[in-house]
Formats: sequence, C-alpha cells, structure tokens
Amino acid sequence: MAGRLEGKVAIITGSARGMGKAEAELFAKNGAKVVVADILEDEAKQVAENINKSGYEAIACKLDVTKADDWKRVVDIAVKKWGKVDILVNNAGILSWAGVEDGTEEEWDRTMAVNVKSQFLGMKYVLPAMKKAGKGSIINISSIYGIIGSGAAAAYHASKGASRLLTKTAAAELAKYNIRVNSIHPGVIRTAMTEEILKNENTAKKVLGPTILRRPAEPEEVAYAALFLASDESSYMTGSEVVVDGGYTAL
Repeated sequence: MAGRLEGKVAIITGSARGMGKAEAELFAKNGAKVVVADILEDEAKQVAENINKSGYEAIACKLDVTKADDWKRVVDIAVKKWGKVDILVNNAGILSWAGVEDGTEEEWDRTMAVNVKSQFLGMKYVLPAMKKAGKGSIINISSIYGIIGSGAAAAYHASKGASRLLTKTAAAELAKYNIRVNSIHPGVIRTAMTEEILKNENTAKKVLGPTILRRPAEPEEVAYAALFLASDESSYMTGSEVVVDGGYTAL
C-alpha cells in the first residue's frame, strides 16, 4: 500500500529532536524522502540513519536556519539527490520565557531570527524548486501563543504571531504557483524544550492551564497534523491555521 507522501521530497528543519524528529520519521514511513535538517549535525545524522535502517529514505544536513547560505546549500543537496522539493516544514524554533520587563535585546533578536527569519528564508530558497515542480506544500510551525497571550515569553509570542501572519500572506502570494502555505499551532507538547517544566507537577499544571484534555501532547500527535497538510488530502487548504492544543484555546 502506497504511503500518503509516496514519491514526495520533504525538508524538515529542527528534525534532530522532538516534533521535527517525529515528523521526519512519520513522513518517511508514509513514502517521503526526507532531509533531516538541523544545526545539531550528529543527532540529525542519527535520525537519518535510523530512518534508513527501517527501510525508508533520508539524508542529514547541517542547517543554521538563520543563514541564507545554509538554506541554499540544503535545498541544492535535496534537488541534486532527488530532483525536487515538494514539502517544507519550518519546524525549528527556540523558547525564551523572558517578558518585556526582564527580556534582553539579544534574546529578542535571537528568538525572532530562529523562529521567524528562518521561515522567511526557508520559503524564499525552496521557492525555485517548488515553482519548477509546479506545486508544493509549506508548513510553518507556530504555536497557540501566536494566537493568544500568556503574560510571559514576550519574544516567543511575538515570533509565533509573526509566523501566523507570515504564513497567511505567503499563502496569498504563492497561490499562483500552486504552492500551499499553512501553519500549525501546537499547545503544550512533551519535548526537550518542555521536559523540565513537565517533570514538576505544579509547574506542569500551570503550563497546561485550561487544556481540556489535561495532558501534554506527544510529538507524534502534532506530526500527524503536519502529515495531513503535507499530503494531497489537504489540497484545498492554504493560509489556514491548524490548532493542536488539547482544547487549550477552546475556553
């Protein structure tokens, strides 16, 4: 039985760990050839190696998502290896809990670079390959904190809100090339970024807040939303925001 991404080529950033790793593994299982792109080169190589050992196809590429030259190189590698790029998942991101009062200019600039500039660069440099292919699906990972506030993490909120609207305007711009652009807005996900917080019952309860399902998501639960947006099953979706938050924003 053919996978849902059979014959497609995907670049997934931040895929050495967490949600990105889950997306890379799930996409490969569904027939995609995957570029595991991450600044953590050794860990990315291990993820790609494990995918290949499982009988699927992947390569690892070191990528600093804030550097244009790195983006050009990774896209070139994918095109030389497999002839095209069909899917881009802009998954890489960082979190700073600092607010307006205690945040630094350096934290602000770094967060905006990794969480927003990276998505702009990724879309810009994958565009020629997708235009040549005549179609594409771009998925930008935002957050529920690109939709609502929390009273903390000012730079993170600003970056994820920017990701949300960057997605919508890119969708409007790139529709003429049959390239779809959508965003995913996860709630509290169990990853290395949240591991320490979720270990403590009191802080976990605070972070989960109004989450109706009363638990964090596993990375695979977000990866399945990305799989849907990457596949042709979502062919009439662009400029959309898919919320995967256990009901956090429902109340």
